[in-house]
Amino acid sequence: MIPAYNEENRIIDVICEVKNYVDEVLVIDDCSSDKTAEVAVRAGAIVITNKENKGYIKSIKVGFRKAKGDIIITLDADGEHNPAEIPNLIQPIIEGHADLVLGKRQKIPRLSERFLNWLTNRKLKIKDSGTGYRAIKKELALKLNLEGVCTCGVFTLESFVNGAKLAEVPIKIRFINKKRKIAWHHIAQFFHILRWIIRK
Repeated sequence: MIPAYNEENRIIDVICEVKNYVDEVLVIDDCSSDKTAEVAVRAGAIVITNKENKGYIKSIKVGFRKAKGDIIITLDADGEHNPAEIPNLIQPIIEGHADLVLGKRQKIPRLSERFLNWLTNRKLKIKDSGTGYRAIKKELALKLNLEGVCTCGVFTLESFVNGAKLAEVPIKIRFINKKRKIAWHHIAQFFHILRWIIRK
């Protein structure tokens, strides 16, 4: 499942690679102003287009409801995540060791994200709670409310509170020519994470 916004120039390669490892490629087009949806359909994906821009969290929740498989893999549309790592990502679920598997990056790029990860670790020990590359059982995915402005911290914390078994596997982020803006929304995300940390 690939949430996407204005990625017409990159998503086709991602879809073509992903198709080698999954039964279904589902793209959630977040009301893109370019040809993301058209390109994704041409590449062989099932595309659901939001009628308005809903953001990342609401888009993946749409995908969780629409996906047909028992295991859902989420990855970014920009090509940073290597689809060849999907077999490693789902293996702990197949073996019954995990309900949610996180793709652990070698380095968390943003300082604010590293702080949110540190904060998340006040409740549970996880190396990369903000990764966008993950595999999750559909039954768990449908239980998650995912309140917040991004998935940093809250995805893992809510899964943990729901009794899920968590695992991490190392991944390698591929370089893409993409500018990273300051993630001001991480300020608001601090309070969402804090609410889960103090929750029993």
